[in-house]
Amino acid sequence: MSPAPGKEPDDPRTRREADIRLRLLFGGDARLGPGKADLLELIRETGSISAAGRRMGMSYKRAWTLVETLNNIFCEPLVLSTRGGPSGGGASLTETGERVLAHYRQLEERARAAGAADIAALEGLLRDMSIKK
Repeated sequence: MSPAPGKEPDDPRTRREADIRLRLLFGGDARLGPGKADLLELIRETGSISAAGRRMGMSYKRAWTLVETLNNIFCEPLVLSTRGGPSGGGASLTETGERVLAHYRQLEERARAAGAADIAALEGLLRDMSIKK
């Protein structure tokens, strides 16, 4: 299976084995899930909202909308951006952004560890997907 367009081969969204993807619903429209967490991680890695969006196969407008949403639902902005110009623009995670991402990833790890036996049991009940009909 090759990765979807815009997704890197090591992208966690292209994994074959079972995994937990955690979505937190805080009420109203305040949500934090795998897509927003991956976007934050890629902004940190690339230093750019547009580059992070491209790596995820989304438009700059969509990436920017998600960043604005994240910046508005938490007590402090998670991402700071600077406009382009002669020296170019960029983006970085704030201290709060780093903390939010770290807590989210820790929750994912705890869920994986707590659910490992049940995940393995469910995998054992799956149909063999390598057989083509």
